[in-house]
Amino acid sequence: MSEFAVEMRGIVKRFPGVVANNDIDFDLKQGEIHGLLGENGAGKTVLMSILYGLYFPDEGQILIDGTAYSHYRPAQAIRLGIGMVHQHFMLVPRLTVAENIMLGQEPAKSGLFLDRETAIRKIEAFSEQYGLPIDPRARVEQLPVSEQQRIEIIKALYRGANTLILDEPTAVLTEQNVEHLAAAMRKLKEEGESTILITHKLREAIGMCDRITVLRKGTVVGTVNAQETSERELAEMMVGRDVVFTIRRSQAKGAPSPTLRVRDVDAKDDRGLPALKKVSLDLRKHEILGIAGVQGNGQAELAEALTGLRPIQSGTIALHDRRLAGKTARDFITAGIAHIPADRHLRGLVMDFSLRENAILGQHRSKPFSPHRFWQSPQAITGFTRDIIEAFGVRTPSAATLARNLSGGNQQRLIIGRELSKDPAVIIASQPTRGLDVGGIEYVHEQLLKMRDRGAAVLLISMDLDEILMVSDRIAVMYDGQIVAIKKPDETGRRELGELMLSGSSPRLQEQENQEA
Repeated sequence: MSEFAVEMRGIVKRFPGVVANNDIDFDLKQGEIHGLLGENGAGKTVLMSILYGLYFPDEGQILIDGTAYSHYRPAQAIRLGIGMVHQHFMLVPRLTVAENIMLGQEPAKSGLFLDRETAIRKIEAFSEQYGLPIDPRARVEQLPVSEQQRIEIIKALYRGANTLILDEPTAVLTEQNVEHLAAAMRKLKEEGESTILITHKLREAIGMCDRITVLRKGTVVGTVNAQETSERELAEMMVGRDVVFTIRRSQAKGAPSPTLRVRDVDAKDDRGLPALKKVSLDLRKHEILGIAGVQGNGQAELAEALTGLRPIQSGTIALHDRRLAGKTARDFITAGIAHIPADRHLRGLVMDFSLRENAILGQHRSKPFSPHRFWQSPQAITGFTRDIIEAFGVRTPSAATLARNLSGGNQQRLIIGRELSKDPAVIIASQPTRGLDVGGIEYVHEQLLKMRDRGAAVLLISMDLDEILMVSDRIAVMYDGQIVAIKKPDETGRRELGELMLSGSSPRLQEQENQEA
């Protein structure tokens, strides 16, 4: 057996006008956890897509267990023992866990009938062997995101994978679930499995990996031993400069009367089930209120309710003295509420529109962009777009470029520039740094703090506890559609917040309640 599970030699991949991978060498040892870091657009996803067979390399060679390959598709990659767990899970919500895992490889009884019990026993064996507890008979749509991730990993193992590619696996996990994933990865390593971990969380890369390779602008900057490096060194390798990890900021002024007042709001999710249950909160000028919670506990519905995108069943939403419940999304924008959505493709941009068209979304019927009802001002639109490009550092050939041709980081900069240029009274920022590299995260935090210091009231919804603790002035925890606690960052920590996110309570909080009683 070769020392290496995977060797990629001299990999080159070109797209029109871009060299995504430029003569990259990368290797993965047998039974190793190898981290892959890089800015958005550095080429790491393209490189792993080549390994998984989604792209063919223009030049170079891939060796799997010592055997050379040049062109293969994902089906062959799976047969070669390579599995990939994508950041956005590839599961069918209405099917059971077992049905999702065996989909396409269903065992047959007597050559004719589906043998569910054999599949379930095999899945249970994988679950126990690798420390990934799941219920094969449960429906996926009823499971939390951490269990859905376990399903994806077991699905890859079920198909015979001995090399796993994990794409941003901790992006939506609590501190406790990250620890469970780390334990599962160590168990996989003990069983001889090899893992490539794509992540933007430097602390986790150091804690979980044996070696770490850093890409920048399509080339390898270097490979280091995880225990011999630091977050600062990795960040500098990624972006080519020193990166600020701690935010120096003035103390929140927190105006006494709230800018946005939310009282007893109830709302349903897309299935008609209760998503928000008597949610009340105050959002003040010069303050960032962080919302922490495991995905699916009402955060998305809260953001939609506070931007007019989701109707509420009862309760009130008031900006200063203006009641907004029952109003349209346009009314919310006009009132002074800006929205940085969690899904920039679904809610933030029209991908086939130019930057000019995207820059004025929500304001396209207003002056100075539409001086008259039936025509727009190209000069005003182009000037405004160029101002955003310059002020917010959007890297683009021109204002006429289609949004889909920008990198994820530059798409986010365009959205932030558009929303903050409205000089809003309230900013609803939902997962604003999801999928961004360390430099992009630093930039977004700077912009939110700048708006807060200028007097805006900011609601930051994030599943990244480091981000919540670093940026927020107060932290509200959501569980099962309710606000279960409001804490100050200097009076709590990752573990307590994680306990609140998972159960709605914590031993520390229960002890305080018992003392008060």
